[in-house]
Amino acid sequence: MVKPVGWFLLRVQYLLVLATILVWYGACNSAPPYTNDFAVQIRDGKPDTAELLARKYGYLNLGQIREQRDLYHFRHRGVPHVRRRRSAAQQSRLENDMRVRAAVQQQGFRRRKRGYNEVNDNYRQIDINDPLFPKQWYLLNTGQADGKAGLDLNVLEAWGMGYTGEGVTIAIMDDGVDYLHPDLADNYNADASYDFSSNEAFPYPRYTDDWFNSHGTRCAGEVVGKINNGLCGVGVRYGARVAGIRMLDQPFMTDIIEASSMGHKPQEIDIYSATWGPTDDGRTVDGPRELTVQAMADGVNKGRGGKGSIYVWASGDGGSQDDCNCDGYASSMWTISINSAINDGRTALYDESCSSTLASTFSNGRNRHPEAGVATTDLYGNCTLKHSGTSAAAPEAAGVFALALQANPNLTWRDMQHLTVLTSKRNQLYDPVHEWRRNGVGLEFNHLFGFGVLDAGSMVKMAEDWNTVPKRFHCTGTSMSDAKPIPVEGKVVVKLTTDACEGQENFVRYLEHVQAVVTLRSTRRGDVNINMASPMGTQSILLSTRPNDDDSVKGFDRWPFMTTHTWGEDPRGDWVLEVGFQGDEPQEGDLLEWTLRLHGTQSAPYIDQVVDEWHTKLGMEKKRQELDLKEEKKEEKEEEEKRQEKEKTEAEEKETTNEEEEEENGPKKGKEGGSSWLSVKPNYMIGL
Repeated sequence: MVKPVGWFLLRVQYLLVLATILVWYGACNSAPPYTNDFAVQIRDGKPDTAELLARKYGYLNLGQIREQRDLYHFRHRGVPHVRRRRSAAQQSRLENDMRVRAAVQQQGFRRRKRGYNEVNDNYRQIDINDPLFPKQWYLLNTGQADGKAGLDLNVLEAWGMGYTGEGVTIAIMDDGVDYLHPDLADNYNADASYDFSSNEAFPYPRYTDDWFNSHGTRCAGEVVGKINNGLCGVGVRYGARVAGIRMLDQPFMTDIIEASSMGHKPQEIDIYSATWGPTDDGRTVDGPRELTVQAMADGVNKGRGGKGSIYVWASGDGGSQDDCNCDGYASSMWTISINSAINDGRTALYDESCSSTLASTFSNGRNRHPEAGVATTDLYGNCTLKHSGTSAAAPEAAGVFALALQANPNLTWRDMQHLTVLTSKRNQLYDPVHEWRRNGVGLEFNHLFGFGVLDAGSMVKMAEDWNTVPKRFHCTGTSMSDAKPIPVEGKVVVKLTTDACEGQENFVRYLEHVQAVVTLRSTRRGDVNINMASPMGTQSILLSTRPNDDDSVKGFDRWPFMTTHTWGEDPRGDWVLEVGFQGDEPQEGDLLEWTLRLHGTQSAPYIDQVVDEWHTKLGMEKKRQELDLKEEKKEEKEEEEKRQEKEKTEAEEKETTNEEEEEENGPKKGKEGGSSWLSVKPNYMIGL
């Protein structure tokens, strides 16, 4: 699959176009630019109709979007790649054609790779025949690179059980994958790969002098680096296959490219690994657009034969200046958001904290020890010890999940989240800012690390006997929409009481995810902090202050802040939201709306699970749920006995009253059609 010379000439032309666009954008970046790409919905959905329309109006038809029958990707030949104003004339011609249901010109937006550092790689000359496995402390930590022994992913236990990820395909959605690399070539899945940046079948990285496009190749090596071939290191699930989805290497991201990538081959790809997102600058609030949201929803509902695609997301590299709940990808219920720890258990300087993070893996050390980074594949057939950031953490998690899928291919996307909560461990993780706490059902969590670091051995053992969790329900608990001013000092406190839709079909008894959908305005968005308390007393920090965020106009418009910290709790009761300012200057603002959305199950999710060790989180949660059910049945029995006793008492009182009235007034006349004494014929009427 070596490319012809003409392919490289096209890449050079692409670089010139890219440079022109970037210079232009730097001069006029006050508003999102418009591209020459259009999403066009055809009424009859036929490819022939789409092709005729494209030719008639000067477009190039790039095919269906996400294999949707009626949605097509058009690119206008006469419109610049990027412009400040919408191409109203071109769009109206399409929309006025009776064969077109809708047409939307795509706006460009920024998506950044996470964990990319300027390359200063002293290991470029390393003898690649000398395996780097001894330096892969996150796979087997013996204390190397000044780390803490035992602080690792415990993959050797999973490998020892015979699990290598065989039969599982992970897609690396990034800047391309060097599928010719000798440590990746044997595990490359060409059929499941695609280049959406250039609309071709080969997701090969665009080479640059600074190796900027090494990101995807490094992520791929972490996952499927071949074992015992004398090259680089070993992948977390070295027996699996990797697909390359090139989608980050174009001037601007569009909704079409994101949606196409996340919905690509959902019956062939099991896990999608994403180590990018909105800019981690501490001032951006952004998330997926309409087509991408639909692609993700379709993925979790229809992917993998209905078991659901598994989306793994890097939580972000904005550090203490940012909050990953402002990232609509990492904070989505449909993704597993992964943070990172370094080899001594501390937080990395770039780690973002938020209540939506589910768990953590590992990345490079805080002290910049030359061997504390992540060993993996690099461009030009090389190896590196310098992969870093949460970009290194998310692929490790994807590898662990692949091991679990091999152990039990029937796992759903929600099963994987439950397994993550139940098998992640605190281990030796240390957060100097946020304490480890227990939620209302005893599950230990941390605001930065989530429920702990992944444990591959524990996860595959639990996955082997896992039974699919019960059906998921969604309840809009309650909401407030009367504006409440946020005081300059102190906080505005709002209480919402919910029965979690009890008595209705969508009743939620055991929580998975909770969303607080908030609308607010303030004179400085970065000084706003939001906390929420559950009925069982669990405190979630929904938003921490962001010093770089000077916004005073946009605020938050129905933004869904998400927390996983209340996992397993009973949502019925009082929820309390606190909103205040924390900064050097006095600020003003208003909380305009708060809607509580509850997501979880009606029946206990762990009652039917097999438990071998009762001291584990699963064992303790199963005991707790059994006690809950026993108590609920006891209460139901008592309520039923009370009801029966009440009915009996009322009947006796009524009978006594009737007898007294009859004794005083004589028998009552019955109502028409009733069963009173008049309906019984007297003896003298029988036979008439």
